[in-house]
Amino acid sequence: QLVESGGGLVEAGGSLRLSCATSGRTLNNFVMGWFRQAPGNEREFVAGISRGGRNTRYTDSVKGRFTISRDNAKNTVYLQMDSLKPEDTADYYCAADKTRYTVVTITANGYDYWGQGTLVTVSS
Repeated sequence: QLVESGGGLVEAGGSLRLSCATSGRTLNNFVMGWFRQAPGNEREFVAGISRGGRNTRYTDSVKGRFTISRDNAKNTVYLQMDSLKPEDTADYYCAADKTRYTVVTITANGYDYWGQGTLVTVSS
């Protein structure tokens, strides 16, 4: 089970940190990803991190503003979001890939487990 938290309402230029905690599963057995979905849009990849944390990957629109990290001892993955923009408004989901080790895939069907999502709203 994956449980996201940390979403909310923030003004443009502000910051939020999302967390995704696992229960019943050991985090270091998974490549982890964050996806988002805005109303009327398809779910899109935001960021991902390999099992050991050495490899990360970001979609172009968040590079330099978002940072993904993980604490395997706490079974938690984080998404630090800075310089937020109204276009970042979406439901954010964390996802776990049980197959890969060092490669981060950007396709949603490459992930096996999903959280319920947390809403991020950025006001202009």
